Amino acid sequence: MMRKLRRLHYRFVASTGGMAAIEFAMILPILMVLFLGSFDGGRAIAIYMKVRSATYALDAITNQYTTMQASDMTGVMNAITQMMKPYPSAPAVIKISQVKISASKAATISWGVAQGGSARAQGSTISIPANLAVANTYLIFAEVSYTYTPLYGYFTAGSLALADNLYSTPRSSNCIIYVPQNGSSC
Repeated sequence: MMRKLRRLHYRFVASTGGMAAIEFAMILPILMVLFLGSFDGGRAIAIYMKVRSATYALDAITNQYTTMQASDMTGVMNAITQMMKPYPSAPAVIKISQVKISASKAATISWGVAQGGSARAQGSTISIPANLAVANTYLIFAEVSYTYTPLYGYFTAGSLALADNLYSTPRSSNCIIYVPQNGSSC
């Protein structure tokens, strides 16, 4: 009986038939963490690309106007919200402002509108890049930010702030008149 048990023991130790299954079972949790992390990372990259394209579109659409009504701005904001699909637009903050640069090259907000957050206050100062500070001019400043929360949490701990901004000059006039805030002049 003892001899039989020893042979069975040696046969079990020498067996390699289930080795692949054991190795796979050991590596499976690591593979799952890598897979879920890359899934979250891929989604973050895709959303960031949406944020970048939404920022460009917000700026490009706005700077084509010479005068904007509230309904025009609502249409622009709705178009930018649609660009974020298929991802939810609730974590997105969309801001568009006009920056007035004075003769002394001080930059202040001429008007500002936001969706999903607070607009820049009219008359508040803003820091702009030195090479954009041209006296007595206006800039359009588009900002889009998105708070990304990973589905699985293996890519990053907590939320990730994705943001982009862009400056441009008004395309068709010296400035853009936003009637609800500026009336009929810049």
